[in-house]
Amino acid sequence: MEWQGRPGPHGRVGKTLVIGGCVAALGFVPSAALATPGGGVSGTIVAKGTSVGKLKVKTPNGRTDVTFRTITLEPGGSTGWHTHSGQLIAVVKSGTLTRTLDDCSVEVTPAGTSFIEPSGAKHRHIGRNLGTEPVVLWVTYLLPEGSALSDDAEAVDCGAQK
Repeated sequence: MEWQGRPGPHGRVGKTLVIGGCVAALGFVPSAALATPGGGVSGTIVAKGTSVGKLKVKTPNGRTDVTFRTITLEPGGSTGWHTHSGQLIAVVKSGTLTRTLDDCSVEVTPAGTSFIEPSGAKHRHIGRNLGTEPVVLWVTYLLPEGSALSDDAEAVDCGAQK
């Protein structure tokens, strides 16, 4: 009974047969590794932005409306104070966006960068174009189904906080 789990000529033959059978069986399994060339597909990168740090994306509970929008702020223009009921992922395609946040901190975001706008009433903000060329944003909204893209909010009195 040398071949029952002990090394020897019978054990080696059994292992060889099992390995050979497995290799042969793999020849009958369809392989996803065999790539096929694509055709009839084209794509255009409309904007690309790099984040300053790690982006933490959170989707709403339940069904999510995903909306992609281009926003243009002319020189001197502003979004007005507002909030969002879900997160936004934004890329500044051109110009420089200046945002004042609820705590009166200011974030300046030039062309070629991206950022996340968090959701909720605690994250009211205003976006301004303080430059001389239009600010063009490419924005993806991740909002609870049926939500407005933004909700008006009261202005923060940043002069009183200094």
